[in-house]
Parts: sequence; structure tokens; C-alpha cells
Amino acid sequence: MANLKEIRNRITSVSSTMQITSAMKMVSAAKLKKAQDAITAMRPYAEKLTELLQDLSASLEGEVGGDYTTQREVKKVLLVAITSNRGLCGAFNSNIIKEIKNRTAFYQGKQVDVFAIGKKGNDALSKTHKVHGHHNAIFDHLTFENVAGIADNLTEKFLSGEYDRIELIYNQFKNAATQIVQTEQFLPLAPIKSDVTTSTGDYIYEPSKEEIVLTLIPKSLKTQLYKGIRDSFASEHGARMTAMHKATDNATELRNQLKLTYNKARQAAITSEILEIVGGAEALNG
Repeated sequence: MANLKEIRNRITSVSSTMQITSAMKMVSAAKLKKAQDAITAMRPYAEKLTELLQDLSASLEGEVGGDYTTQREVKKVLLVAITSNRGLCGAFNSNIIKEIKNRTAFYQGKQVDVFAIGKKGNDALSKTHKVHGHHNAIFDHLTFENVAGIADNLTEKFLSGEYDRIELIYNQFKNAATQIVQTEQFLPLAPIKSDVTTSTGDYIYEPSKEEIVLTLIPKSLKTQLYKGIRDSFASEHGARMTAMHKATDNATELRNQLKLTYNKARQAAITSEILEIVGGAEALNG
């Protein structure tokens, strides 16, 4: 059994760790509220924009979307991995890295590159994949304007023929305890089909419907990427809050066990000293 000093040192160390994890949990909880409100407020806009684009496209004849919908033979693929800049968030980042490896295996025999958004993904994937580009500072100033620049860069890579397919891989926020790994096709745009006949109403379009669709597509792509990063940002804080909550609970349990061990060791030491005293007194009397 460890001596009393070693046990006291372990109790002190575990108590310090518990205070840190508890503080990190509260910080993540505060940041989660803001990030959750942002993604919750954005989803209706993103869904309405997609609905409007599909509604207009369904009312047009022939293929709509121009170069954005060009289906080429898939030889070069770009996987956009959206992770975090910091760790201590459970399996949040490792799930994305695992999915990247799964998609790489799916495209076996083809050139698969990675575009990393987040330091953790960049550090891990640069050892096993060709990381074509990375953005680690985006989370410091997460705005639509900053994300739009990244979306334009990705779009240009597809339109120029540098890549035949671009996919987004990120954690979708469901709640603080649940994040769902999502793989979305960014480009080319999937053919827009509508099985339900919709009525766009008696509207006058200026400019034409075709021009409106081609104007909405770049905006829709920027919104899709922004929503993915926002989802990942909220998921990160949810995952970190959950991980720190579990770490605090584990530290509390370990501290209680150490205190029990310490009390048992202390009691055994006291009992041993009493027996020595009693034995010495009986020897003197004898």
C-alpha cells in the first residue's frame, strides 16, 4: 500500500484536475449556447434557400446549373475535413479523421486530396494524406464573409477541372451529447428534381428564372459550407462539454476512492502505533 504522503499528493493532483475539467465544462457550456443559437437561427434560411432553388429549377425545362452541375468522370477527389483547433472533446475529431479514411478507401485507385478546416484535422491527416490546403484561423472570426472566400476557392478548384468531385465531411449538431458525422456532396451539384408539382405563383421574374438560378447557386454553395462549419463549431463545444462533464465525474469518483484508501491507511497506521505502545507497556510491566 502506498504511504500516506503519496496518497495525499495524488488526492491533491486529482482535485486540481477536477477543478480544471469543471471550469472547461462551464466555458464550453457558455460557448455552446451562443453557437447553438447561431446554427438554429441559420437552418431555416439555408432550407428556404434550397427550397427556392429547387422550386425555380423544377419550373424550368432542360438542365439547369451550367458548369456547377457538370458530371465528369471521377478521377480526382477533394475531401473537405472540418475539425477543431483544440482537443479535449472526446471522439469529435477522430470521427472525422476515421470518415476521411473510409472515403479514401471508397475512392481507391483515384487521387484523393484533403482540404483541412481546423488544426487537429490538418495535423493528423497531413501524415497520411496530401493536404492541399488548410484554414485554421477561421474559427477565430467565424463570419459568412470569411467562409464565402473559402467556398469561392473550392468552387474554382472544381470549375477549373482541378478536381472532379468535392465533398464536405463534418459533425452535424443534434444536441450537446450527440453529433452526427455527415458527408455531403459539395460539387458537382446533384441534379435538382422535384416529384411534386409546385406553383411559384403569378410572379414576374427580373431577370429571367435561368439567371436567378445561376445567381442563387454560388450563394447556396457558400451557405452550405457556412452551415457545415457552424454545425461543426456547435458540435465541438457540445462534445467538449460532455467530455469534460465525464472527466469531472471520473475525477470525483477517483478522489473519493483515494480518500477512502487514505483513511484506511491512516487508520491502519494509528492502530499499529497503538499496538506498539500497548506491547511496550506490557513488556515494562512484565
